[in-house]
Amino acid sequence: MAERILSISGLRGVVGDGLDPEYVTRFSASLGTMFGGGIVVVSRDGRSTGEMLRHAVLSGFLATGCKVIDLGIASTPTCGVMVTALKAAGGLQLTASHNPIEWNGLKPFSPLGSVFDKSLGERLLNVLEAGPKYRPWSELGSLTEISGGREHLDRVYRLVDGDAIRKRRFKVVLDSNHGSGSVLGPQMLRDLGCEVIVMGDSPDGQFEHPAEPLKENLTTLMAKVVASGADVGFAQDPDADRLAIVDNTGRYIGEELTLALCVDHVLSRQKGSVVVNGSTSRVTADLAAKYDCPFYRSHVGEANVVSKMLEVKALIGGEGNGGVIEPRVGFVRDSFVSMAYVLDGLVTNSGSLSTWVDRLPQYTIVKDKLQCPRERVDRACEALRSAYGTAIATEGDGLRLDWPDRWVQVRASNTEPIIRVISEAPRPEIARALCSEAVDLARRAVE
Repeated sequence: MAERILSISGLRGVVGDGLDPEYVTRFSASLGTMFGGGIVVVSRDGRSTGEMLRHAVLSGFLATGCKVIDLGIASTPTCGVMVTALKAAGGLQLTASHNPIEWNGLKPFSPLGSVFDKSLGERLLNVLEAGPKYRPWSELGSLTEISGGREHLDRVYRLVDGDAIRKRRFKVVLDSNHGSGSVLGPQMLRDLGCEVIVMGDSPDGQFEHPAEPLKENLTTLMAKVVASGADVGFAQDPDADRLAIVDNTGRYIGEELTLALCVDHVLSRQKGSVVVNGSTSRVTADLAAKYDCPFYRSHVGEANVVSKMLEVKALIGGEGNGGVIEPRVGFVRDSFVSMAYVLDGLVTNSGSLSTWVDRLPQYTIVKDKLQCPRERVDRACEALRSAYGTAIATEGDGLRLDWPDRWVQVRASNTEPIIRVISEAPRPEIARALCSEAVDLARRAVE
């Protein structure tokens, strides 16, 4: 049996080889026990294994007395939105995010409509270990099936000038890759007056390319944008909380700049604090400085970003993996917010998307990794600290080292026995050299 990946963030595994109905039922029953039999929102991405897991999840919740609101196939941000709309005790999204097709998983939500933080995650793990508390026959829960799409889209529409967007009649190529983004994505874009070409418009989980929206996986989208003369190409991951962007020239501008474009647009209209994690491009920091707005970094992890956003009452935040978090919609990464903000920004910015992107601060970010047991990560951090004595060091989430024009970070993965090394600099050759040197230093330290 393959190893299940169980953490404070939830559960992932290969269906039929580690992720089985019996364990999934125990997991959801433990969550139901923790929620005290209250209202629970359940949804799933389009993976073909989702229906089987859905039944196992419902059994656990109903057996612990929960009032289940089932959204069916829906995006992760839709689940978060509906937790708050229904004042639920929490929620559960069935998704393995960008993992391959044979994977699936369970992502719990707090009453804030955000993913679990460390405290809630540890409480769940304790209940899971001790065992759930099942209810007698007379106290079993109930099941109601609804759609949460309208509430989600209404919150997004309130953020932008829909009439102005509709006047522009943008042509958009949307690659939902047979994920849950295809449920609301085409509808939202058409509501905003766009001519939409949809790739992977059936939420059946039969991915046409690897699930993560990286450049090497989006060559068909890039070609389609050019061939159709589109203004923009959008690519969602399977549960639609992340967004990668292709500009009007067919250039992959990636996930890092998704957050930057949205922050640039939002801060141009309203001042407020911005929060990103410690691995996110400094483009966003430069934009916050441009608009004279407070800027903060959290530890890596969506829950950590949300916690910092709540602490500083942030206007907007997110992660450089294409995950924009807009508190006025929900405390969860949201590709629909990202698409709406980019279209709204194209209305207010003169010129094309490529022109807008070229006006942003220019950096190259490089990412690498190496195998390493978690207990040896400190050795790698100390090796880099010693080698780069002139840098400003920030600890707490591995080690980040900053110079005036570049930075490098080394940290342990939250889900794998590896070290992640990320560097960024104004020129590609400098970023690559810095990352390569850091990887070599870390490797020698942990061997």
